[in-house]
Amino acid sequence: MERLLTPDEPDAVVVQNPKRASAILFISDHAGRRIPRRLGTLGLDDADLERHIAWDIGIQGVTTQLADKLGATYIYQRYSRLVIDCNRKPGLAQSIALISDGTEIPGNRNLTADAVHARESEILQPYQQTIERELEERKAAGRPTVIFAMHSCTPIFGNEAPRPWHIGVIAHRDWRIGQPLIDLLSAETDLCVGKNKPYEVNMEMDYTIPIHAEGRDLPYVEIEIRQDLIVDAAGQRKWAELLSDLLPRVVERSGVLKA
Repeated sequence: MERLLTPDEPDAVVVQNPKRASAILFISDHAGRRIPRRLGTLGLDDADLERHIAWDIGIQGVTTQLADKLGATYIYQRYSRLVIDCNRKPGLAQSIALISDGTEIPGNRNLTADAVHARESEILQPYQQTIERELEERKAAGRPTVIFAMHSCTPIFGNEAPRPWHIGVIAHRDWRIGQPLIDLLSAETDLCVGKNKPYEVNMEMDYTIPIHAEGRDLPYVEIEIRQDLIVDAAGQRKWAELLSDLLPRVVERSGVLKA
């Protein structure tokens, strides 16, 4: 079977600050918007490939700075969620979208089983396996882990009303990290904070949190920052500074490292 990525294209996964001692582990499923050369533009124009349908705008810029400030490891994925969504279980219709926020994705139509397998084996699996390996190494070394799954969300989705939340704090059953984060954000900022807004963890469809966090009983939170707030370097720097102050205190307040 012909490979999807050519030898001169970058691997799907990036590990920034490997082997760091911090308990905090940052991950981003939708950090990049690259399209493998063999897929062209998936039939989309440049404007669509810059929209939120292709990636989590601004989140890699925020989290790269945040990870450096906190001396934490950051694992993120380079390729567009339109190629394959690394936060969807493989085999689901939402894994390789035919339509995203009303936009048809011509390059995802009528894919062969080999074409789907190539996207899974060269993009989704290396990313998820890198997270798995990191967690296994930490477990073997007796090191604690607190997962911060970093995302950004569009201010307006489809025909919905504009989203008022500056930041969403999202979890499923485990609120050991999420609730202290909400408490600190509410006490110390004037931000509009959404609890499980604008999304919730979907245990049947999502991949990263159900498998690596809830599935391992690791403390975690999923963060959604509104994209208009981090679309430029100034906004990304502002949020990295804010979260670099808050997140270590959230972890300390949660007590998860004392257990």
